[in-house]
Amino acid sequence: MNHKIASHYEMVKKYHPEYLEAVEKLGLTAKDAGPIDEKTAQLIQLAASIASKSEGATHSHTKRALKLGASKEEIRHCVLILTNTLGFPAVMAGLSWVNDILE
Repeated sequence: MNHKIASHYEMVKKYHPEYLEAVEKLGLTAKDAGPIDEKTAQLIQLAASIASKSEGATHSHTKRALKLGASKEEIRHCVLILTNTLGFPAVMAGLSWVNDILE
């Protein structure tokens, strides 16, 4: 499964490489600060992306989770778990964004 990097991300990388490098390093540092494996970290970030109503981040973390071996069922379950916290409408929006990648 090969997915293209979002064009706006590439634009930020082109015009602000130091900024993006610092953001990416911060993310890696945070992940390395504890025992959570990378696949689980991507599922957590997927849930956070949906909670913050970010379609682009949801697409990105869905792709990353798949690349790290998460199954479609695990990814969809990650979203369904959010129902009591975020509410049904937010979960349905999140599932639609996840399914943009999974389907």
